[in-house]
Amino acid sequence: MKKILMAMAAMIALGAMPMAARDKVSRDMNVLPQPARETLARNFKSKFALVRIEKDFGRVDEYEVSMTDGSEVKFDSKGNIKEIEMPAGKSVPSAFIPTPMASFVEKNHKGQQIVSLEKNRSGYEVELSGGIDIKFKADGAFDRYD
Repeated sequence: MKKILMAMAAMIALGAMPMAARDKVSRDMNVLPQPARETLARNFKSKFALVRIEKDFGRVDEYEVSMTDGSEVKFDSKGNIKEIEMPAGKSVPSAFIPTPMASFVEKNHKGQQIVSLEKNRSGYEVELSGGIDIKFKADGAFDRYD
């Protein structure tokens, strides 16, 4: 009986494998949703290099775009920004930084740049060029150091 149950469990697991995540890599910017293409064209001077499409059970979960200068931008399935990481010496474009957040960094961390920004349900997580991690609320107000 145990052997039959184990065999059935193995068949179910193997049958579900084709539905598992399969990432795809493309050099064609047109695989991105229109809002993502517009965001890149408007806010990033570097050229598009490639996009990795992360799928979860056959549906697009995330687009991870790499630029030729080393910048990386992640979008959700609809083309909304999730995360931006900039290479050394560059900062996240100001269009993505809420005014209260920019003011806080300018006042409390003079000379520091925001090099990484992650947007989530509760707000933002940023990393400064000096390695300091800060969390901000959804409206850009300071929350805490991480």
